[in-house]
Amino acid sequence: MNELPNANDPARTPAIQIDGLLHRYKTHQALNGVSFTVQRQSIHGFVGPNGAGKTTTLKVLATLLPPQHGLVRVFGYDVKRQRTEVRRKIGFMPDHFSMYRQMTVFEYLDFFGAAYGLPQDRRDRIIGDILDLTDMSGRKNDLIHGLSRGMQQRVSLARVLVHDPDLLLLDEPASGLDPRARIELMDILEELRRMGKTIFISSHILSELATLCDSCTILDRGSVKYSGPMQDLISASDGPQAQYHLTLRAAHQAAATALAGLPGMDQVIPPLPNQPRYTLLFDRAQLSPNAILQAALAAGAEIVSFSEAQRHLNEAFMDLTEPGVRT
Repeated sequence: MNELPNANDPARTPAIQIDGLLHRYKTHQALNGVSFTVQRQSIHGFVGPNGAGKTTTLKVLATLLPPQHGLVRVFGYDVKRQRTEVRRKIGFMPDHFSMYRQMTVFEYLDFFGAAYGLPQDRRDRIIGDILDLTDMSGRKNDLIHGLSRGMQQRVSLARVLVHDPDLLLLDEPASGLDPRARIELMDILEELRRMGKTIFISSHILSELATLCDSCTILDRGSVKYSGPMQDLISASDGPQAQYHLTLRAAHQAAATALAGLPGMDQVIPPLPNQPRYTLLFDRAQLSPNAILQAALAAGAEIVSFSEAQRHLNEAFMDLTEPGVRT
C-alpha cells in the first residue's frame, strides 16, 4: 500500500486520497480495490452506473461507513482513526436529504450552526453570507415546506456550508432540478471553488460535469475505470496521434494541400459541404499544432478556430463501463 502524505504538510496533502479500498455487503463486493486522488481546490466528478459503488465511497468519505480494508484520508486525516478531524473538514449533502420543513430557512441554518458550536454573533454573520451566496436572502423567513425543490436544494447546500468546510461531498445535487435551477446551482459551485473549496460531486448529468469539473473518476462494478484530468478523458486523440479541428473562413484547397504535405501529417479530412472544418490527424512527435497554424496562414487561409478534437463525456463513459444491470 502506498505511503500517504502527512496531514501536517498542507502543500503536499491532497483533499482526498483513497488507496486499495474494499467493501463487501454479505455476498456483494461493492468496492474492489478502489484507488484515486482528488487535489485541493478542484471540482472532481464522480460518475458510474447505478450500483457501481459511488454511494458506498461517499459514505466512507463522510465517516458514515468505516472502510473494511484500505486507506482513506481527507486532507491527510484517516477517516477511521481521525473521524472528528475529518468531520470538521467536510460537508456532506446526500442525494435524499431530510429537512425540518416546519422551520424557516434562517431557523434551519441557525439550528445547525448551533449544533456545530458556533456563537450567535458568528452564526448570524455566516448565515447572512451563505444566504447571499445561494441567493436565498429574500426567502430566509419562508417555511421550508413551502419552497420548491430547487429552493430546498439550495437550503440543503447552505446547511452544508454553515461550518465552513474545506471539502464538499455532494451526491446528485442537481437531481430533480429544472434546467435553470441546475445552471444556477453550477454557478454557485464554481463560486465556491473560487473561494478555495474542494468539491467532490457525484452526478448522472454527464454533460454538466464535462464543463464544470477539471478532473473525474469513473467507477464501474466497484472498480476504477478512469481517474484523472477531464481533458484527457474527453480528448479524441489516441496515444501519439493527435486529432485537431481546423475551421477556416471558407474551404481552402491550397491550405489543405500544404497541410497534407507536412512531415508527420497522417490525414487531412476535408470538410462537409458548407462547413469549412477540416479534421487533421498527425503524429505529435513529428508535428506541432503551431507548425500547422503557420502552414495554414502561409497558404493564405483565414483561420476561424483551431482546437483539439473532443468526444462527449457520454461516449467516454460508455466506452469505459460495461452494459447490464448491476446487482
